[in-house]
Amino acid sequence: MMNILLIYPEFPETFWSFTYALSFIGKKAAFPPLGLITVAALLPENWAKRLVDTNVERLKDKDILWADLVFIGGMTVQRTSARQIIDRCNALKATVVAGGPLFTSEPDEFKTVDHLLLDEAELTLPRFLSDLGKGRAEKIYRASGFCNTGDTPIPLWNLLNMKRYASMSLQFSRGCPFNCDFCNVTALFGHKPRLKTPVQVMLELDRIYAAGWRGSIFFVDDNFIGNKGFLKEHLLPSLIEWRKDKKGCVFFTESSINLADDPELLDMMVAAGFDSVFIGIESPDEKSLTECHKTQNKNRDLLESVGIIHRSGLQVMGGFIVGFDNDGPSIFQRQIDFIQKSGIVTAMVGMLQAIPGTRLFDRLQRESRVAESFTGDNVDGTTNIIPQMGMDNLFEGYQTIMKQIYQPKYYYQRVRTLFRELKAPEIIAPMDIQRFLSFFRAALRLGVFGKERFQYWYLILWTLVRKPKLISTAITLSIYGYHYRKICERYIY
Repeated sequence: MMNILLIYPEFPETFWSFTYALSFIGKKAAFPPLGLITVAALLPENWAKRLVDTNVERLKDKDILWADLVFIGGMTVQRTSARQIIDRCNALKATVVAGGPLFTSEPDEFKTVDHLLLDEAELTLPRFLSDLGKGRAEKIYRASGFCNTGDTPIPLWNLLNMKRYASMSLQFSRGCPFNCDFCNVTALFGHKPRLKTPVQVMLELDRIYAAGWRGSIFFVDDNFIGNKGFLKEHLLPSLIEWRKDKKGCVFFTESSINLADDPELLDMMVAAGFDSVFIGIESPDEKSLTECHKTQNKNRDLLESVGIIHRSGLQVMGGFIVGFDNDGPSIFQRQIDFIQKSGIVTAMVGMLQAIPGTRLFDRLQRESRVAESFTGDNVDGTTNIIPQMGMDNLFEGYQTIMKQIYQPKYYYQRVRTLFRELKAPEIIAPMDIQRFLSFFRAALRLGVFGKERFQYWYLILWTLVRKPKLISTAITLSIYGYHYRKICERYIY
């Protein structure tokens, strides 16, 4: 038997950390470390396991000294914290095992890690454990292919204190059928979506529900609708059946814009309990979409596609990029106009980044246009490329977008635009004491002391008169707006 400590590095304050929004609801982190608790389930059952998520609790030396092996996993945006944790482990002579997207993308940057388990843990972890048992564990383990997700175990949810998180997470598929130039999803997980069975997903949901969770659940798939046929024939009917005797547990996920082309799929997702979806819009410019091979977004009315999804009952959260070679001086105002007209309230706008392992990175490296290391945060006002339009022009235009779309006047205007189209949700998270307190805190911080107090109360009154079933969403989006503005003030203004 061995003592295993699993450590999740800290996230910086980012667009998706929801740091400033979490204070309204009394939570420590937005999402749990799904990858690490899945890795924990792959380890021998009789081994002692502890989890320290540094986003919700402090890592102590005694935790490290207790462990025979320290497992660290994370993403690129967690690089700084990961290095600090590795240094602490090295100082205490702990044996460090690391894996996940950060280490898979940058293995040469972590020389002091004892064992690097790169690619998918389902393939590399068993080989490491076998060699470890024989006393001949190697430095680096890589996989030549992709795992069968049907063999992925149920994550060890018991390692978490769920009350510290705003949402739970679940993965149904890995991989994406598209091949966007700037995205590393296909490099990490392949083009053909690999799916868990409905039985697997229902068992994971049962575990989460049995633990007392009634809040939101994030299906973390990079493209949830990568296999539409399987969704409609198998998973969504199972989800609809699952929730018949359940309360709460609203779902959200990520998708491609072609979701708008399938009314049946939209209706089934809403019936299954989905209320929002993140979609990479990227650009309203057809030439820029061609440049980055975003074929699924071309030859369509993107505004109308967003409207179709809104009218179905799903709120669209959108990703946008500026800095493509085909972007001209007008792109910044065009992005602003699109965002405002679409009613996409949560608009994640970033400057183009070249992620190692992507076709974009390889091309720009050949052109000597990769300037510095990739931060992993695409909304922090940085880029690692040398843009065609010039860095000063790009950053100035980017600032213009962010200063406008997250001004209270324009932000709250977008919420009302969204609400005019959005079908009211049939399934909502139950009201509890924390939810009630968050509404009270919003009224106090935003409605009394906030610089947006006029816009806040106008939205509340407007919603009560026009769309009373969306009042909870109105308050939630107001809280999100406060967070987004604080992030912009920190990194961009």
